[in-house]
Amino acid sequence: MIKYWPNQPSIKLNNAIVELFMLLEKKITKNLSNNTHLYLYIDLLNLKNKNKLFKIILDEFKILILDLIELNLNKKQFIYLNKKIFLIFLQKVLSNFTLKDQNKKNYITKISLKMSKLYLFNELIKYLIFGSSTNNYNIFSFNKLYTPHIHVQILFENFIINTGNIIIKNIIENLKNPASIYKFFKEQNKCNYLYTSNRSITLFLNNLKLQNLVNFYIYNIKSLYNERERILLISSNGIITKYIYISNIKKIKCLNQIQVFFLFWLEIKDIIIPRIEKLLIQVSKYLIYFLINFFSNLVIIILRILIFYLDK
Repeated sequence: MIKYWPNQPSIKLNNAIVELFMLLEKKITKNLSNNTHLYLYIDLLNLKNKNKLFKIILDEFKILILDLIELNLNKKQFIYLNKKIFLIFLQKVLSNFTLKDQNKKNYITKISLKMSKLYLFNELIKYLIFGSSTNNYNIFSFNKLYTPHIHVQILFENFIINTGNIIIKNIIENLKNPASIYKFFKEQNKCNYLYTSNRSITLFLNNLKLQNLVNFYIYNIKSLYNERERILLISSNGIITKYIYISNIKKIKCLNQIQVFFLFWLEIKDIIIPRIEKLLIQVSKYLIYFLINFFSNLVIIILRILIFYLDK
């Protein structure tokens, strides 16, 4: 039996939210190793600090949800304030995670955020604050009044993991160079044993930069074209990737020329390639038929010539 997410603010919705937090609090105490084929910013952290970061994110997100419920915002007010809300949330997480135990001062406080990082944040918050009835019909494949509970859980886990990536990315951007990054993570005992030298950190950052370029110019466009999105989840085997259906036509308006060209190429490819394949198959059939007949006749001619000369 499919369990659906509550449609309206109610005790039932509050209980569903509590259930989500409790489930994820258990998950983050277990295996958090990277079992995707991707480089993640949180890979730079050791297990203890990865767990600590997720715990801070969950605690701050819990406070944020309670504050938003208490403020009793309507949908329009939330949409107007969503970026500010997210930035304040990220700032609190960053400040708590980079707090030095020795002198209780924040090591890093600056944070930057691109609008693209608000991706799916709005939908998740609306599920948690307003229920499923206020969400967009056009984004997901099912009727919003029958939103599966597991769908909200997936968005929630993906949000927590991606928030962790945003936090570590901002720390790296603040520190600017591999030597400072190494010093910060080493001094605070946050570093994964795989990245315990300037060389290994530099290689890790270069791989991330290359991956980000590929994602920006190729993967994101393919996802938009195929109407599916890669998400990150915590499983018994660690962090894994899954895919969900999502349609967001508004994103097309934000594409640059290179991205538009690639999208156009995908459209052309889907129109032309099947026809070319069909043509090649037909040509191949005729070519094989011709070759079989040609060699058959050639063999017959050779045999007749041999017989003729043998008779003589």
